[in-house]
Amino acid sequence: MTERTFDPVSLGILWDRLISISDEIVETLVRTSFSTIVREGYDLSVMLFDREGRMLVQGTRSIPVFIGTAPVTLAHMLERFPPATLRPGDVVVTNDPIIGTGHLFDISVMRPLYRDGGLIGYTMSITHLPDIGGMGFSAAATEMFHEGLLLPICKLFREGVVDETLVDIIRRNVRVPEQVMGDIYANVSACEVGARQLVEFMREYGVDDLTPLSRAIREQSERAVRRRIREIPDGTYRNRVAIEAIEAPVHIACTIEKRGEEIAIDFAGSSDCIRAGINVPFCYARAMAIYSIKCITAPTIPNNEGSVAPIRVAAPVGCILNAQPPSPTAGRHVVGHFVTPLIYGALADAIPDRVQAASGMANIITVQGRRPDGAPLATLYFVAGGFGALDGLDGASTTPGPSNMACVPTEIWESRTGIMIERKSLRVDSGGAGEFRGGLGQEVVLRNDTGHPLTVFSMANRTDFPAEGLHGGLPGALREHRLEGRPVHPKSRQELRPGDRLLLLEAGGGGIGDPRRRDPGRVRADVALGFVSADAAERVYGVKV
Repeated sequence: MTERTFDPVSLGILWDRLISISDEIVETLVRTSFSTIVREGYDLSVMLFDREGRMLVQGTRSIPVFIGTAPVTLAHMLERFPPATLRPGDVVVTNDPIIGTGHLFDISVMRPLYRDGGLIGYTMSITHLPDIGGMGFSAAATEMFHEGLLLPICKLFREGVVDETLVDIIRRNVRVPEQVMGDIYANVSACEVGARQLVEFMREYGVDDLTPLSRAIREQSERAVRRRIREIPDGTYRNRVAIEAIEAPVHIACTIEKRGEEIAIDFAGSSDCIRAGINVPFCYARAMAIYSIKCITAPTIPNNEGSVAPIRVAAPVGCILNAQPPSPTAGRHVVGHFVTPLIYGALADAIPDRVQAASGMANIITVQGRRPDGAPLATLYFVAGGFGALDGLDGASTTPGPSNMACVPTEIWESRTGIMIERKSLRVDSGGAGEFRGGLGQEVVLRNDTGHPLTVFSMANRTDFPAEGLHGGLPGALREHRLEGRPVHPKSRQELRPGDRLLLLEAGGGGIGDPRRRDPGRVRADVALGFVSADAAERVYGVKV
């Protein structure tokens, strides 16, 4: 039988329709979830796969790093439950950090898709749960066993019937069972919507088998990425980055071999794992590396496995970018997010017009306690530093990078938690100076108005090592946490009494280019907008205002 081929116009139409289906799944997930983490923060991803387990598309508003982890997770799921053993109505779940997204707090939910009794593909959704038991989402654990409940690959639903024992195990191990199970069931509902939409798509367009379409989409993506990789000069590129840890700094390192239309990245030389929850499983480190290369090659091509094919990633077993059990990994983003500036720094001289200065990154605060009405509270607060500058473009202020979670609106946060946001403002002079300025960080004051004591876990970075600039650009401001006016450790556990205030000073992004080359008109505009002080304008940029 001859495999179906697709002309460019038809392929574009079908591809766009698949993306719209994945976006519909995302919206279903957001509308039906219980936690602000998903509903407002969009800490989620949705993917569609063909029956060979190859990813076709990812929802537009998804965490991009999961393009690297989800195919690995699905492969392990299909090894545990081969396709022949799956049935319509089955739902497979896991939060195993080594084969999932790198920590226990993300749940991966997969549903096999059927049409006329035959398996046609899979849909998967991933969300960050508000709680998974243990110590809570923090860097405080010294072993993975402290971090919460690990669900091995298992069936939450068998032919449409829920496993009540598994549900009871989850409910009895988490602080906010209604929210946790509500979010898990939201994932199940979203996957069901995806199943219906995909079957309807196949009938509407006369697609009997997704595999030829999947191959055509992946081949086109792969060609686009390979074409852009060829434009990078062949060579060996290296970089090393210091990251603040618990006591002493850790380092991550990379060697990038670029030959022809392929790239190999090796993290040899990185520090060993430590006894704190900032170690990174290889699945996450690999995904961050893939995402970084995608950004500097073909960022406008929708995400699928084709864009991954030309990229190889390796890391020594046991290093901080290839953590093994029982190393704790809850705060794997604290180190894992540095993979992107590590790679950009290595390639900065080879492709100066494509790389980005380092970003201030996202800051995640875990809050546990009780709401004003006495109901249990376990949630996260996202707050962003400044985005790094790019060649020809200032960095955006208070924009997370390299991840893309959304910040929960103040009104929603206050009404759901009883924690007041007393002040939120941009930090003057926090963006790294340059011909193109880094994005500003912000100042946020959280006040405990719940009437109950709160436990707060911090997982901040950029407290010792700022977001570096490139090509003569200056670094952004450092991040700092202060409780009732006194500085506190950025990866500590703090108790907030009723009325206590926690001040978050967010890091700025790095600049690009010599600040003295910045257009004086833009410097004066920065001063007028309150982004740069008059003193810094004269002292750093040489512009008197």
